[in-house]
Amino acid sequence: MTSLLTVGGLAAGYGPVAVLHDVDLRVEAGQIVAVLGANGAGKTTLLRALSGLIRPTAGTLDLAGTPLIPVPVEERVRLGLAHVPEGQAVVAELTVDENLRLGGLWRRDRADAARARDEVYQLLPPLAARRRHAGHQLSGGERQLLAIGRALVARPRLLLLDEPCLGLAPLMTARVLALLRRLRDENGLAVVLVEQNVAAALSVADQGVLLAGGRVVLTGDAGTLRDSLLPTAGAPGDAALRHAYLGF
Repeated sequence: MTSLLTVGGLAAGYGPVAVLHDVDLRVEAGQIVAVLGANGAGKTTLLRALSGLIRPTAGTLDLAGTPLIPVPVEERVRLGLAHVPEGQAVVAELTVDENLRLGGLWRRDRADAARARDEVYQLLPPLAARRRHAGHQLSGGERQLLAIGRALVARPRLLLLDEPCLGLAPLMTARVLALLRRLRDENGLAVVLVEQNVAAALSVADQGVLLAGGRVVLTGDAGTLRDSLLPTAGAPGDAALRHAYLGF
């Protein structure tokens, strides 16, 4: 596989508060990487540093060989990086179609942005059926699909997802995870997935990265991590490791 995202020695935080320390991360094209950790581990800060919402204080960050520091957010979008923050981040007053149009805001090719919207409607039929409904009229699951669909209009190579399944019913969670698998398998999309639902995240991921105190403490194959961290019918998992780094 071709290396898409390379992070080396990344440090970041907010003012005098350091959150991330010496983080190394690699994401290959067409790969889903789950970033795991307890609350406060630095998962959201990592995504914000990758997308340009905060500026790292040290380290390197490359997308397909192009340095991203100090490239601004909008240029990172043009280079193929899209970020869906936590909280079903749609504009409640705008319609589904207007929200999707926002996803093409930084696209220079307007005709292709329109084609990308049509592709999102084909990919996500529930949005097509409600394209003239306002964001506040959608269910929580529909808003999450809209947030992801809006990011896809930018035609990213790398999608950053922060807690996409938070608060969703199990059926909608399964739908979101199935969408990620399809985007990876059919479109070659790479995904960095932050998700508190460890079992769900590792069920769809290829690789897992465990953060604690803003540092990478464990990384490896998603299936191996799942067996190490989570109890199954055949094995209890590592309860001490799980409690130390995931808080349960």
